[in-house]
Amino acid sequence: MSRKTGLIHTVFFWVREGGSHEDAVAIAEGCKKHLTQIPTVIRLEVGFPAGTGRDVVDGSYGVGLHVEFEDVAGHDVYQDHPDHLAFIEECHERWSKVVVYDTLI
Repeated sequence: MSRKTGLIHTVFFWVREGGSHEDAVAIAEGCKKHLTQIPTVIRLEVGFPAGTGRDVVDGSYGVGLHVEFEDVAGHDVYQDHPDHLAFIEECHERWSKVVVYDTLI
Protein backbone atom coordinates (compact mmCIF):
# COMPACT_ATOMS: atom_id res chain seq x y z
CA MET A 1 0.00 0.00 0.00
CA SER A 2 1.33 3.46 -0.85
CA ARG A 3 2.11 6.02 1.81
CA LYS A 4 -0.83 8.30 2.55
CA THR A 5 -0.12 12.01 2.25
CA GLY A 6 -3.40 13.80 1.50
CA LEU A 7 -5.80 14.90 4.21
CA ILE A 8 -9.58 15.27 4.29
CA HIS A 9 -10.82 17.66 6.99
CA THR A 10 -14.47 16.86 7.75
CA VAL A 11 -16.40 19.19 10.03
CA PHE A 12 -19.97 18.91 11.30
CA PHE A 13 -21.71 21.96 12.78
CA TRP A 14 -24.78 21.82 15.01
CA VAL A 15 -26.90 24.97 14.87
CA ARG A 16 -27.25 26.77 18.20
CA GLU A 17 -30.25 26.20 20.45
CA GLY A 18 -33.16 28.19 19.07
CA GLY A 19 -31.36 28.59 15.75
CA SER A 20 -32.97 28.22 12.36
CA HIS A 21 -32.27 26.94 8.87
CA GLU A 22 -31.10 30.47 8.11
CA ASP A 23 -28.29 29.96 10.66
CA ALA A 24 -27.25 26.78 8.86
CA VAL A 25 -27.30 28.61 5.53
CA ALA A 26 -25.18 31.42 7.01
CA ILE A 27 -22.60 28.91 8.26
CA ALA A 28 -22.46 27.27 4.83
CA GLU A 29 -22.14 30.62 3.08
CA GLY A 30 -19.43 31.65 5.54
CA CYS A 31 -17.49 28.50 4.62
CA LYS A 32 -17.70 29.35 0.94
CA LYS A 33 -16.88 33.03 1.47
CA HIS A 34 -13.81 32.57 3.66
CA LEU A 35 -12.39 29.08 3.35
CA THR A 36 -12.20 28.80 -0.43
CA GLN A 37 -9.72 31.70 -0.39
CA ILE A 38 -7.10 29.74 1.56
CA PRO A 39 -4.34 28.72 -0.88
CA THR A 40 -3.74 25.21 0.53
CA VAL A 41 -7.38 24.16 0.00
CA ILE A 42 -7.58 21.78 -2.96
CA ARG A 43 -11.31 21.14 -2.77
CA LEU A 44 -14.10 22.35 -0.51
CA GLU A 45 -17.65 21.02 -0.34
CA VAL A 46 -20.31 22.21 2.08
CA GLY A 47 -23.89 21.02 2.46
CA PHE A 48 -26.75 19.91 4.66
CA PRO A 49 -27.96 16.52 5.98
CA ALA A 50 -29.24 14.34 3.15
CA GLY A 51 -32.16 12.90 5.13
CA THR A 52 -31.38 9.36 4.04
CA GLY A 53 -33.06 7.98 7.17
CA ARG A 54 -30.95 4.90 7.85
CA ASP A 55 -30.27 3.82 11.44
CA VAL A 56 -26.51 4.22 11.02
CA VAL A 57 -26.74 7.78 9.66
CA ASP A 58 -26.48 10.69 12.10
CA GLY A 59 -28.41 13.53 10.52
CA SER A 60 -28.61 15.65 13.67
CA TYR A 61 -26.04 18.20 12.49
CA GLY A 62 -26.94 21.33 10.54
CA VAL A 63 -23.98 21.75 8.16
CA GLY A 64 -21.30 19.38 6.86
CA LEU A 65 -17.99 20.68 5.53
CA HIS A 66 -15.35 18.63 3.68
CA VAL A 67 -11.99 20.18 2.82
CA GLU A 68 -9.20 18.41 0.95
CA PHE A 69 -5.51 19.24 1.38
CA GLU A 70 -2.41 17.91 -0.37
CA ASP A 71 -0.81 17.08 2.97
CA VAL A 72 -0.85 17.68 6.72
CA ALA A 73 1.28 20.79 6.29
CA GLY A 74 -1.42 22.32 4.04
CA HIS A 75 -4.00 21.58 6.72
CA ASP A 76 -1.80 23.24 9.32
CA VAL A 77 -1.55 26.40 7.19
CA TYR A 78 -5.36 26.41 6.92
CA GLN A 79 -5.86 26.18 10.68
CA ASP A 80 -3.93 29.40 11.36
CA HIS A 81 -4.88 31.24 8.17
CA PRO A 82 -6.57 34.65 8.71
CA ASP A 83 -9.52 33.63 6.48
CA HIS A 84 -10.17 30.54 8.64
CA LEU A 85 -10.03 32.69 11.77
CA ALA A 86 -12.36 35.24 10.13
CA PHE A 87 -14.87 32.47 9.35
CA ILE A 88 -14.84 31.35 12.99
CA GLU A 89 -15.25 34.92 14.22
CA GLU A 90 -18.12 35.62 11.80
CA CYS A 91 -20.07 32.40 12.35
CA HIS A 92 -19.24 30.94 15.78
CA GLU A 93 -22.34 32.34 17.46
CA ARG A 94 -24.53 30.39 15.02
CA TRP A 95 -23.34 26.94 16.17
CA SER A 96 -23.44 25.16 19.50
CA LYS A 97 -21.25 22.17 18.69
CA VAL A 98 -18.54 21.30 16.18
CA VAL A 99 -17.10 17.83 15.55
CA VAL A 100 -14.02 17.37 13.36
CA TYR A 101 -12.65 14.24 11.67
CA ASP A 102 -9.26 14.50 9.95
CA THR A 103 -8.47 11.55 7.67
CA LEU A 104 -5.29 10.73 5.78
CA ILE A 105 -5.98 9.65 2.20
